[in-house]
Amino acid sequence: MRLRYRDEDEEFRRQLREWLDANAPPEQQFRQAKLSSAHLPDWARAWQRRLFDAGWLVPGWPPELGGRHATAVQQMIYFEEMAAGEIPRSLNPQGLSIVTPSIVDHGTEDQRQRWALPTLRGEITWCLGMSEPGAGSDLASLSTRAVPDGDHFVVNGQKVWTSGAHHADWCLCFVRTDPAVPKHRGISALIIDMRSPGITCRPLPDLTEPHQADFNEVFFTDVSVPGANLLGALNEGWRITQGSLSHERGMLWIGNAHSVQRGVDELIELGRAGRGGGPPPADDDVFRDRVASLVIDAHAITLLGYRGFGKFSRGQTSPEHLMLKLYSSEVERRLLLTGVEALGAEAIDTSTLGPGGWREGPWVSQYLRSFSGTIAGGTSEIQRNIIAERVLGLPRG
Repeated sequence: MRLRYRDEDEEFRRQLREWLDANAPPEQQFRQAKLSSAHLPDWARAWQRRLFDAGWLVPGWPPELGGRHATAVQQMIYFEEMAAGEIPRSLNPQGLSIVTPSIVDHGTEDQRQRWALPTLRGEITWCLGMSEPGAGSDLASLSTRAVPDGDHFVVNGQKVWTSGAHHADWCLCFVRTDPAVPKHRGISALIIDMRSPGITCRPLPDLTEPHQADFNEVFFTDVSVPGANLLGALNEGWRITQGSLSHERGMLWIGNAHSVQRGVDELIELGRAGRGGGPPPADDDVFRDRVASLVIDAHAITLLGYRGFGKFSRGQTSPEHLMLKLYSSEVERRLLLTGVEALGAEAIDTSTLGPGGWREGPWVSQYLRSFSGTIAGGTSEIQRNIIAERVLGLPRG
């Protein structure tokens, strides 16, 4: 049986490919090292604005929000093509794919005009103030306080692992506004100007690249935030956190599936090459067995994603999508370890883009970096708990 999209959907694909061929920046620009996930160089701002103006930025949304009312199937095709071409929509992914949908879903019309539209046009960038030293996976335990003071809030506290905070213009920050109620119920979402007095960003360089910093510690000391910057209702921020996290997880699987397949292809090529004058890794039975297992994993990730999408498009629940983040991040780590072990000492100098890599680097560095994929967006341990409770129906321990 050969599965295919309808003719009108393939026409949508043809139009997208034609537009990308005529408008996408050179590939080498996409390969340039980023200063952080909230840094937009001029070419990236221009590219995002071009996508917005043409209706190719968020195709499922209306034209005034950078879309073209694309159907769910057409949106799937869109993400297939962008992932296959390794073409980013924005170099500030949290701003485009997490913050903006949250503002569109929960904000006032003034907030949409002030923050959502400039974000879509690539004019401003964002970070997310979620994790804290004592509230990572258990986000409901956050302790950063926002106390009402007339028509303002006064914010004190600390966030950590805040991607791009030192380059971001704004922060969608989750704060505790009522400490007297159960922890899920006293959280609010504030939009904070990162240039406000009292904010200190302390970048945290990568261990694998000491000169590269995306994560930050962020300290808030008596930061004044206008009351008009409250997103949604007071003490109703937990609803927004769940929407924000679902936006993040929901956008991962297509790119992850292509990334894993790209990594498998690189691993196969590595296996065919000789090493230090010795036999190629593909001559080793253990290497071949591991690669065969990874090929199966790559296909399984893709098929699980499509199966979940099929259910979603019919209005059904999609437990498959709860599994994909855990599955793909663990497969990426195993794939890179296979390459490192096959190369031996040469893994220190032999470069790969690798699965999940947003910049090229040695196999060893990519392997070490792959551990972050099992943490960001929900740790593997938390993902297993979610699957156990929501998919398998197991009781809480």
